[in-house]
Amino acid sequence: MEINLTVIIKSKFGYREELKAVLENLAENSKKEKACLQYDLHQNIDDQNIFILHEVWKNKEGLDLHKEQPYFLKFDHTSELFLEEKIVVYVTSRIG
Repeated sequence: MEINLTVIIKSKFGYREELKAVLENLAENSKKEKACLQYDLHQNIDDQNIFILHEVWKNKEGLDLHKEQPYFLKFDHTSELFLEEKIVVYVTSRIG
């Protein structure tokens, strides 16, 4: 069953570009994964310190494997340095 994620990330003041670079690397590599059906990185127009990821994964096993990849682990370990708030993750099912 497909898994949809919407992830909201807010950078600390002054760390937007560093976080953006890490997120761009994460998105680029994630799109290459076999279980990745969609991986979009967005930046809020009104508050450019807010980034939104929209991800679609083939199944839970693929998402679990994603979380073991070196680029995800790098993001997971380094992102705390750049975050203003805790990352918000919504797991959703598409209804329309």
